[in-house]
Amino acid sequence: MTPDTEVTTMSTIMDVPRTTDAARALRSDLVERAATLRPLLAGNADRTDRERGVPAENIGALAEAGLLSLMRPARYGGLQTDYRTLLEVGREVGRACGSTAWVTSLLNANAWFVGLFPARAQDDVWARTPHARVAGVVTPSGTARVVEGGYRVSGRWAPASGCAHADWAVLGVTRPDAEGTSDAVGIVLAPMSELSIEDTWFTAGMRGTASNTLVGEDLFVPAHRFHSVPDAVEGRYATPFTDEALYRARSCRPPRWC
Repeated sequence: MTPDTEVTTMSTIMDVPRTTDAARALRSDLVERAATLRPLLAGNADRTDRERGVPAENIGALAEAGLLSLMRPARYGGLQTDYRTLLEVGREVGRACGSTAWVTSLLNANAWFVGLFPARAQDDVWARTPHARVAGVVTPSGTARVVEGGYRVSGRWAPASGCAHADWAVLGVTRPDAEGTSDAVGIVLAPMSELSIEDTWFTAGMRGTASNTLVGEDLFVPAHRFHSVPDAVEGRYATPFTDEALYRARSCRPPRWC
């Protein structure tokens, strides 16, 4: 076996089962697009840190290159790739600017969370605005109180990386009414327009992520925008699109925030 063959074989082994050649080609193309942006992102790195936020120029270039739609369902014009692609794109962006890479990765990862929700919730986010971006904090630092038609949600969520560039937020909550059941801990979806951002993030080396604190007071969240975290950990998802493997992946062990 030649060195090139060994590299190719190992690369294939690292793929999820049933990864197609077309998916591998797309991954390679997306990483190359990220590499093309490196001069721009590196040139803005000092400014990103100094101004404590990723410049709009960076976000626009990433979006134009399709690098903020990696985990959005294809049904809404997204690329619906996989987590290996997300990691490799993030690594390439990180060669130029760590803060920009972190925001890129988190905006994409939170889009994946939306793909777990019922179809109606996904439509709320993307049906009219298919390029909507999603930030979020899944740590259950908010509370959801049952009311007619849904929940009243209040809390403070941090660190909310990329919130300055997001249209929606995924927020972790607890439900006192459901204590002892799988619905006791969940995630909800809320528009950023209904949240405020408190400027709390000054972490050295990563100030540019603008991972500030989201604050919500008595927000109404419709019932279809709630998803049980234990159900998701066990692979029980609300999305009806059972052929979309990306949004059916099961965690091998519960995250520490469950």
